[in-house]
Amino acid sequence: MNIWIAVGLTAVGCYLAKLLGLLIPAGVLERPLVQRLAALLPVALLAALTAQQTFADAQQPVLDARAAGLAAAALALVLRAPFLVVVGVAVVVTAGVRALM
Repeated sequence: MNIWIAVGLTAVGCYLAKLLGLLIPAGVLERPLVQRLAALLPVALLAALTAQQTFADAQQPVLDARAAGLAAAALALVLRAPFLVVVGVAVVVTAGVRALM
């Protein structure tokens, strides 16, 4: 498949998704269930992306330095560290584990 066809189809899909969002009546968007789902959906998508990028390599599940970095970042979050510190801890731990391997 030509890359420009994929880019064009993605652009059209994004436009249609935005148009669909504008066509939904306001009453539907004010329902508590819809508001709760809208609040939780980005978190679920980010968690799924993080898990896929951390524990998968092509088609195979893996457990490598990325998992150690994620665990260190999770610990920093539990300890209420600022976001930049969390990212820094993840980077340092991942690099350290890769250097030791």
